[in-house]
Amino acid sequence: MAARLLTVSQVAELLGTSVRFPRRLIEERRITFVKVGRHVRIPEPAVAAYIERHTVQPALRRFGRVA
Repeated sequence: MAARLLTVSQVAELLGTSVRFPRRLIEERRITFVKVGRHVRIPEPAVAAYIERHTVQPALRRFGRVA
């Protein structure tokens, strides 16, 4: 089965951003997208991959001994 295609508005809602952010990702070709006529759709796995690539793991801090 083919991946679900999301609208720019749906991606913005999923990411918790304005519509402008996913449009910029598309314009800069930083996320995979599909053109359906004049409409742009983003495959759901592409959004998950984008989130995975940009997830920052917490740094483990090592504190010295207290005097």
